Amino acid sequence: MDFTTLPLLIAATLNAGTVLAIAALGLLINERAGIVNLGAEGLMLVAAIAGFATAVHTGSDWLGFAAGAAAGGTLAGLFGLLVIWLNTNQYASGLALSLFGAGFSAFVGIDYVQGKLGERPEFHIPFLADLPFVGPAFFRQHPMVYGAIALAVGLTWFLYRSRAGLVLRAVGESPESAHALGYPVRKIRLAAVVVGGALCGVAGAYISVVYTPLWVEGMVAGKGWIALALTTFATWRPARVLLGAYLFGGVTMLQFHLQSQGVEIPSQFLSMLPYLATIVVLVLISRNPAWIRVNMPASLGKPFFPGS
Repeated sequence: MDFTTLPLLIAATLNAGTVLAIAALGLLINERAGIVNLGAEGLMLVAAIAGFATAVHTGSDWLGFAAGAAAGGTLAGLFGLLVIWLNTNQYASGLALSLFGAGFSAFVGIDYVQGKLGERPEFHIPFLADLPFVGPAFFRQHPMVYGAIALAVGLTWFLYRSRAGLVLRAVGESPESAHALGYPVRKIRLAAVVVGGALCGVAGAYISVVYTPLWVEGMVAGKGWIALALTTFATWRPARVLLGAYLFGGVTMLQFHLQSQGVEIPSQFLSMLPYLATIVVLVLISRNPAWIRVNMPASLGKPFFPGS
């Protein structure tokens, strides 16, 4: 790897990690409220086609992001109504949402397989982008890359410094106690699920509008599942989610770099690297279940019945 290639690899890593960071931070909000949403893959797929279709017809990437957020938030809201008010099983409902999203996005996206977006804008921060090495590596990114970093910082402050964040964490730890204190546990959980779904939607739209500006059936390609694993990997802390997202983003980009360098490794094995890394990380974490229990929200995945 030469000096000219490394900045490009770093830039690609930040770009790839942004998708995972935004989605995982959304799922972290869900899980801090005690809700497990296994439907992230489906949410991101529906948001990807919603964002791409909107960007094609309007010519605005930002409207595409808004459409993705709206699609993700709407589906997540329906999921929330099922698991919070009707008390359906969170895991089964999430899997159903994931399957629905995959099928629905494939059906709706048939007419957009050959769709093309307008000319892609180039972004750079004046002066800083012209610096050697660090300029192309860090300062020629899409604004959403910096937005993901700001989101992680803001979410850290929200969870640990604001009253609303403390209430959200209390709902995830002990909804019965929060309910006894007069907090509307179900409404708080629903709000967390909708916001988390909207962030997954933004991540999905980012894939189809910026990351790979096109629409292909199943293009999320497991990133929703990796984002789910990231929340556990990060022990439900936003800063660690960001770090983990860039780690997995680097692994994803490494496979393409190795292929371009002519490394004699089967392409199928290189394609497995991000998912193999996910499995390895989860196996290593699960060797210390006590550590997970200490950091995991106590009521994660558990239904709440007011008055019971």
